[in-house]
Amino acid sequence: MAAVAVVETPSGKDVLAEGLFDLLQPAVQQLDLHVHSVRESQVGLREHIDNLATELCRINEHQKVALDLDPYVKKLLNARRRVVLVNNILQNAQERLRRLNHNVAKETARRKTMLETSGAFTPRSPSKP
Repeated sequence: MAAVAVVETPSGKDVLAEGLFDLLQPAVQQLDLHVHSVRESQVGLREHIDNLATELCRINEHQKVALDLDPYVKKLLNARRRVVLVNNILQNAQERLRRLNHNVAKETARRKTMLETSGAFTPRSPSKP
């Protein structure tokens, strides 16, 4: 007597979800890396703007000829404010991407374990030769 084992195959919905996950995961990770590098660049830009504004104020104080650098300092501070605003937006987007990636990975792992546990071998009746 030969026992035949039957393994349940994942439904089309599960295969589609896993395929979409496999398709989107590299793009999400790449986007996350790009957002991270842009945020780092913006932090550097913000530091440069702060240094330049400080240097302009220092030059203005030590200048014998009265130059009005205040409008330029205000422009720099306005640019800094915009950089900080964009950085906050990017940070929020990156956090959403991180949560999305985490949720998708968690759901995929849950489905895989569910498929593995439900894919138990079930013996069939013996086949006749």
